[in-house]
This record gives sequence, structure tokens and C-alpha cells, in this order.
Amino acid sequence: MGELFLVPTPIGNLGDITHRAVAKLKHVDMILAEDTRTSRKLLNHYHITTAMRAFHMNNEHRKFQEICSKLTSGMQIALISDAGTPGISDPGFLLVREALSLNIKVTCLPGPTAMIPALVQSGLPSDRFVFEGFLPTKKGRNKRLEELSDENRTLIFYESPHKLLKTLNQFCDIFGPDRAVSISRELSKMFEETFRGTINHALNHFKAHPPRGEFVICVDGYKKK
Repeated sequence: MGELFLVPTPIGNLGDITHRAVAKLKHVDMILAEDTRTSRKLLNHYHITTAMRAFHMNNEHRKFQEICSKLTSGMQIALISDAGTPGISDPGFLLVREALSLNIKVTCLPGPTAMIPALVQSGLPSDRFVFEGFLPTKKGRNKRLEELSDENRTLIFYESPHKLLKTLNQFCDIFGPDRAVSISRELSKMFEETFRGTINHALNHFKAHPPRGEFVICVDGYKKK
């Protein structure tokens, strides 16, 4: 029986990878990558020559059983995403669930994820929090936010630049304009930036400064008046 390794990769700075992760990627039989073109840059940087195959949201339903067959035959396989920890707003869950159902050993290495540094540096309570990832793209956004409107733990969201203003407008309407937020972008990269203030202040800021890069939004929990 083989083993599946979930290997976190840098969210920006290529130096943010562990020695253990590099060693594991060098010694497994195969690497499954969300985007092989993106991952090739990382592998080349660390002189990793392991065979790589694509595994992403468009093919995971078709591929996970085939991969589990390779694992049961004895192969050691590593799963990586474009950035961060596999399975966190990235493909991985279906493969992990199927592997475990077949008694295949699954090991996740510790490493980078965007939500933790964004939360810790936000200045908002970090002892208890709720990770929501990306909101629904179309239907269900308002309903989900309304369900979270009285959540008293810090809320964490991922958002793309072209939807940031829409999301902040919805936050204003549902959470209220005076709720505190911390919005980080391009974490660990050259243009890393964090905006802290109220939702209304954030909305005005990003109207004046068009959003660029990937964002992590931390929203203060509901406080009874």
C-alpha cells in the first residue's frame, strides 16, 4: 500500500517552504499539481525532477479513483496546489476521502496557508475564528452572509480582486458599515499590503485604489450593543 502526502507550497515567496516538503517532493513517485505550469517554477527552483501530473477542480472527479488505484498498488504520491495547503479552497478533499476509505495512509505536512498570517496580523481576535473561504459566486451569497451576521467569532474570507468591491458592499449592507475589518493582499510577495479599518472605510479605500492581487478579508465578530 502506498501513501498520499498533502504538501503545502509557498503562497508567494518561494523561500516559504520547509526542508521536509522539498525532500518529500524529491522522493515521492509522482506529484499531482493544480497547475503544472505554475508548479514547474517551484520544482525547477528546488531542482525537483519528480514526474508531475495535473489534478485540478475540472478533472478531480474523473481522476481521484485512478490515483487511488496507483496508491493501492504501492505508489507514494504528493498533492500540491498552486499556493498554500491542498484542500483549503483548493482540490484535495475528494481524493483524501477516497484514499481514507481504502485504508490508504494520508499525511499532511505543515506549511503555508494565507488565512493564518492574515488573521494573526489583523489585530482582530484570533483565539476563535470561522474560515469561510470563497463566498458562492452567484446564488446564495446574501443568504450565507445573513447566516453569519450574528456570528461572534472573527470571520475569514478569500476574495478575488474583481469581486472585492461587491463583497464589501454586501458586508456594509448585512454586517453594517462600522464593523472592523482587516484586508490583506499579496501576502509574502513584493507588494504585500494590509488595510485595517471599518467596512465603510475599506470600501472607500478600494474604490480609490482599484483592487489588485488575491485578498484575505478578516471581519470582526458580531458584538452585542
